[in-house]
Amino acid sequence: MFKDDHMTHPPDISRPRCAELSQSSRVSHPAVSRRTVLGLASAVPLLLAGGCAPGADREGLRPDGSLRVATYITPGYVDVFPNLELFNSVVDAGIGDRTVDFFGSGALLNAEQLVPGMLRGVTDVGFQTSSYVSTSFPILGAAELPFVNDGFEQLSRALAPESEFSRLVNTQLRPKGIVNLGSVPFTLQWLYTVDRPVERPEDLRGLRIRAAGHVEGATVKALGAAPVSMSSGELYEALERGTIDGMVAYPGTVISRGLEDVLGYAVPGHFGGYSMDAYANVRWLEGTSGPVREALHEAAAEYVPNGIDLMLRVEEEESIPIIEESRIEILRLDEAQTDRFRDATASVVDWWRSTVGDDELADRALTYVKEA
Repeated sequence: MFKDDHMTHPPDISRPRCAELSQSSRVSHPAVSRRTVLGLASAVPLLLAGGCAPGADREGLRPDGSLRVATYITPGYVDVFPNLELFNSVVDAGIGDRTVDFFGSGALLNAEQLVPGMLRGVTDVGFQTSSYVSTSFPILGAAELPFVNDGFEQLSRALAPESEFSRLVNTQLRPKGIVNLGSVPFTLQWLYTVDRPVERPEDLRGLRIRAAGHVEGATVKALGAAPVSMSSGELYEALERGTIDGMVAYPGTVISRGLEDVLGYAVPGHFGGYSMDAYANVRWLEGTSGPVREALHEAAAEYVPNGIDLMLRVEEEESIPIIEESRIEILRLDEAQTDRFRDATASVVDWWRSTVGDDELADRALTYVKEA
C-alpha cells in the first residue's frame, strides 16, 4: 500500500458499552502506542460476547461524555488543520462545550491504523486522505484519476456531500462499516523533479517518482517512470540524497515540508487528485442520539465549503508565491503538451476499472466525476 495514501466488518457498537479508557485533555494527548491500539482492537470480540463493546453510552457518547475524533494530520498543514478544528468546534457548539476529544498528529492512530481503528471503536470519527482509503475502496479512485475532468472546481462539485458521486460512494462504503461525512479536495497534484525538466511523457523514462497512492502510482508507471512509496516526512532527505528523482504532490506538500529548497522543476497539471475526508463508523453513527447526528451533519456542512476556501486561499497567498520565488522553475504545459500527457495516461482508467471489478459501477462513478 502507498503510504500517503484490510478491513474487517466493525463490531456492533450501537449498543451500550461497558469499558473505556478515559481521556481528559481536549487536544494535547500523549501518543498511544500501536500495541495499545491493537490490544484494544483484539479485545472487542470478547467484549461483544459479553453484550458490550468499549466506549459508548446509549446516546453514542463515551462514558466521560466525549465524542472521539482522530487524525494523523499535523498543525503544519495550515491549509487543512484549521478546518479540522472548525469541524470539532461546530460539534461542540451543537452538543456541548468540550464534547469532542480530539487526537491530532497521529497521537491516537497513524495513517495506516486510522480506518481499521475506527471500525474497531478506537475512534468515532476520523479524518483521512483518500489516498489511504482508495486502496481498500477503489470506487474512490474515480476522483483521483489523472486529467479526469477540468480540475479543482469540477472535483469540488463531484465530491460535494449531496452529489451523485458522493451518494454512490457511500452506498459502497456503508456495507463495509464506514460512511463519508464530507470531503474537501486538495488542489491538483503537480509533477516535480530535481534535475531533469519534464515537458513530455518521454522525459520521465527511468526516473524514480514518489507517488502518494495506488492510482497515482499507476499514473507514474504509465508515464514510464518507477513509482516509489514513502511518507511525506521522508521526502526532503530522499530528494536531497537522490533516492528519488521527483514526486507528484499538491503545492501544499512542497511548502509544508520545505521541499522548495531541493526541487528543481515543477509541472502544473492534473496528475491526480486527492481529498481530506471525514469518516464515521456506521454502526456507531446509527446508534447515536438525534442531537449528536445533527451536530455531526452541521459540522460537515461547515467543513466542506470552509475547507475549499481555506485550501484555495493558502495556495494562492502562500504556496504558489513561495514556489515562484524559490529555485524551482515552473514549466507550464500548453494544450498540445497537456494532450500528450492525457493520452499517455489513458490506460490508467482501464487499470482502475479493473480494480473496481464492476464495469457498470466504475462507469457510473467516472461519469459523475467527469460531468459534475
